[in-house]
Amino acid sequence: MSSPPPPTETPAPDAPTWPTQPTYGNLGEVRAHLLPSKACRPPRKSGPPSADPQPLPPPLPKKTLSRTQSLPSHRAASRSPAPESQPRRPFVGSHSVDERQADDGQARPACPLAETPFGSLDTSLGLSWHDLSCPEATRAVLEARQLEGLRTVHSRLEARLLGGHPGPCHPGHDFRLLDSSPYVESGDALYYRMVRVGDESWHLLAAKVSKSGAEEPRPWGLELQASLPPHFNLQGLCGLVPEGALPAVPWTGPVVLAAEVPERTLTQWLAEVGTRRRPAELAWAAALLLLQLSAALEQLEARGAALAELRPENLLLAAPRGCAAAGPPRLLLADFGRVRPRPPGAPGAHAPQLGRLLRTLLGLAAPSATPLAHGLETLAARLARSRPSAAQTRGALQALLWGPGPELHRQGALLGPWLQVRRALLVLHLAERASGGELPGLEDWLCCEYLAEATEASLSHALALLWD
Repeated sequence: MSSPPPPTETPAPDAPTWPTQPTYGNLGEVRAHLLPSKACRPPRKSGPPSADPQPLPPPLPKKTLSRTQSLPSHRAASRSPAPESQPRRPFVGSHSVDERQADDGQARPACPLAETPFGSLDTSLGLSWHDLSCPEATRAVLEARQLEGLRTVHSRLEARLLGGHPGPCHPGHDFRLLDSSPYVESGDALYYRMVRVGDESWHLLAAKVSKSGAEEPRPWGLELQASLPPHFNLQGLCGLVPEGALPAVPWTGPVVLAAEVPERTLTQWLAEVGTRRRPAELAWAAALLLLQLSAALEQLEARGAALAELRPENLLLAAPRGCAAAGPPRLLLADFGRVRPRPPGAPGAHAPQLGRLLRTLLGLAAPSATPLAHGLETLAARLARSRPSAAQTRGALQALLWGPGPELHRQGALLGPWLQVRRALLVLHLAERASGGELPGLEDWLCCEYLAEATEASLSHALALLWD
């Protein structure tokens, strides 16, 4: 007599219904607590393997790179108890695991969950139910959050572009010389690449060797350079190369260590790109370089200092950390040997030199080939006549690069609404690019800096300098 068929179990109403071949995300280490545990699977009956109504899923592919924590594609959650040897971990969302964090076997989110309040309560929005019916209150909250977000993006980009500062040298450091000949030659110095090895880290530095026959640097400027905090456009120092640290070096005497390794000078850059770039691209690149130079000179003017002579062969260019090689370079002011106390009553001490340098940069492009080139020519004339400070020059360059344009100034349009719209568009622009995996670069950071610190008054002053 044939035995009766085994009874079929009716699933609970809230139990997940799985297809014949369940589809899983790329799990790896969290597979155990996502699959139903053995205690909830129906017991196997004696018989052929085809009688099993729940075949085991196929083995998961192995993945050795970045991993993600995710649920099965149909988002069904199993209520079966986890094994005693592996406590249940709550699902907190899909977060990429950084390669450096994967070494310790623990998957951690790339950023703290507290920084993404979209899944939290409405109180995190900063609005009450009464405020939701008031458009003015809602707009004020959105504008404040927008500005706060821009400042956060700016600070994070700055940390990535600057990187960790190497700090001063210590007796326990070892040094290795990478170049037997100069890596970069500026007007007054030769730069050799060196590696400084510590207990837990190493840094690529540049040995700055003064040229024989060069003008004697002024001690006042060198002392100022050593006392300045790290700045994106100022050459930082890490002390002197210890005597006897290297068996044979192609220099004599004490040599300072620079925190940034230059790749070329501004003079070399002009010779390389002057014949390869279109006039529009050249005007944009020149504006970005002059913007960085103005930021560096602004730091000097704030400390009562001025650069006696601005030489393109002593302005260094380096690749920003974490940016594409085709992007705009980072400009470094390194000629502190020519820095002296600023004469009293001269707020625009650098304006004539900036105007001459700007005309040199524009000399490679066709005159007035683009609106930006026309605006730069206007600024060069204003620098010679009005002698604005470096901070005012930087504001004018920002307006030429990212607006507002002369039309708004001629029409007397309100600058506050323009600033709010421009901030919103920048946030959307960065979000769209991030969704495609594109990292923000130096130009994005400079634009964030401009819109995060701009006010209606600063915009008005910049437009007046350019177009009045």
